[in-house]
Amino acid sequence: MAELDTYRHSVAHVMAQAVKRLFPEARLAIGPPIADGFYYDFELERPLTPEDLEAIEAEMRSIIAEDLPIERRVLPRAEAEEFFRRAGERYKLELIEELPEDEEVSCYTQGEFTDLCAGPHLARTGEIDPEAFKLLNVAGAYWRGDERREMLQRIYGTAFETKEQLEAHLERLEEAARRDHRRLGRELDLFSFSDEVGAGLVLWHPKGATVRMLIEDFWRRVHLQRGYDIVYSPHIARAGLWKTSGHLQWYRDSMYSGMNIDGVEYLVKPMNCPFHILMYKSRTRSYRELPLRWAELGTVYRYERSGVLHGLLRVRGFTQDDAHIFCRPDQLEAEIEGVIDLALFLLKSFGFDRFEMELSLSDPENMDRYAGDPERWREAEAVLEAILERRGETYKKAVGEAAFYGPKIDIKLFDALDRGWQGPTIQFDFNLPERFDLTYMGEDNLPHRPYMVHRTVLGAMERFLGNLIEHYGGAFPMWLAPVQVKVLPVTERNIAYAEKVQGRLREAGLRVEVDARDEKIGYKVRQAQLEKVPYMLVVGNREEQASTVAVRHRSQGDLGPRSLEDFLASVSEEARMPG
Repeated sequence: MAELDTYRHSVAHVMAQAVKRLFPEARLAIGPPIADGFYYDFELERPLTPEDLEAIEAEMRSIIAEDLPIERRVLPRAEAEEFFRRAGERYKLELIEELPEDEEVSCYTQGEFTDLCAGPHLARTGEIDPEAFKLLNVAGAYWRGDERREMLQRIYGTAFETKEQLEAHLERLEEAARRDHRRLGRELDLFSFSDEVGAGLVLWHPKGATVRMLIEDFWRRVHLQRGYDIVYSPHIARAGLWKTSGHLQWYRDSMYSGMNIDGVEYLVKPMNCPFHILMYKSRTRSYRELPLRWAELGTVYRYERSGVLHGLLRVRGFTQDDAHIFCRPDQLEAEIEGVIDLALFLLKSFGFDRFEMELSLSDPENMDRYAGDPERWREAEAVLEAILERRGETYKKAVGEAAFYGPKIDIKLFDALDRGWQGPTIQFDFNLPERFDLTYMGEDNLPHRPYMVHRTVLGAMERFLGNLIEHYGGAFPMWLAPVQVKVLPVTERNIAYAEKVQGRLREAGLRVEVDARDEKIGYKVRQAQLEKVPYMLVVGNREEQASTVAVRHRSQGDLGPRSLEDFLASVSEEARMPG
């Protein structure tokens, strides 16, 4: 069987052919294979409906049954332009116009359908299993990803080599939908967004804020234990600072418009780095005080197009677990090793146990693309690679993928559904120490340039919490649960005893609520289950008389009656912050 990308690419072409048969007025844009499937963008006269997708699927099966040969043709540029001009395919013409003059124009034909495409493809449409593909949904997509251009309709689909593989994938999609952090955030009352506030700006509700506070408290404690100092910086700064740092040159499109204060332009910060650098420059530094490890949970603001905003995973205002390390060259290796240890410890503490690493390096043939001395680049890259090798980490090299200011290590984490998410980043910076003329006085009494390392270990708090919600399906481990115990009085007569139980549990440091509503006990239990509270303590006349509680666990069910002190002893370890 052909490689899966090639297979899916051909399924995308079959879908486009089916759309053209059913909607002759449709104009074709692009249709590539992607992770887990494919899509194709169309300009259509009306919005597609779920019934349209069913009709397109049926026509696709007809095309597969026709077993059409899929043939590649290389056309002279003028002939290709004339062909697509006659067909009214203006998006294809735009793509042809952007091809280099000496590049061949490749097309693929199956039956009456011809598409501009570099390929590769299957040999025949009949090689596709008619029961192993599924059209999933329709979304809006700007042509070329430019919100100033036409809005097209994007049909997403998935395809596999067998029906069994497709069914397994669709089950995973259903489970992912059940774990969707946007739905769970609403159902569990964790966070919300409001048009009155603005797109991509999160409102943290008490329960969501509690989870975030617990994450941040743990983060601070671990950082302090590992020799970091916590710093704070302003949310705005003069435009001149961002000019010196290079952000106005490199990131202006992602920064918000300035504000005039006393005749001086100020900008909201997109990053924390320049503030930490100015703290470093606030006095002369000695080689004896390095390394300096400064960490900040700093809220930053970056413009994202509305079409790419996605719950907590893609926002416009977020809090980054940022840190910068200023060190001597001889300290570099130990500092990088320490960051990797810290990152993996934190991720494992939150329940993630599978990772992939990527080492992004410079392109040695094009060193003029990068800031800093090529020799220092070689040294830094060798250090990163040596550390990964010595630790026995599995990693991929990405030559030419380093940022202009330094090489980096990226760590991708995988959740309970085996989906990869962006995680920790360890990034060298040869640019900002030069721009800000950072120095320390060496043992020789001469100024030396420090090495600077940017690093995040959780990334944006918003995105990390979105990952956590989906990883656990909203059922956080007890230490992270916003409400750890719910006390459920059977009748109004038992409310006083329930509040007494609540008071004792709070004294022990647990987060506890009493459900005193005038509802049947079965309803209260079901509601606590839906809220994914780890423990429910049912208290009725029998429990009150015996000074006990009837314990229920959200997944294990009825655990029977216990004394309150026995219950506390049994959950003390589970409720404790790790580490």
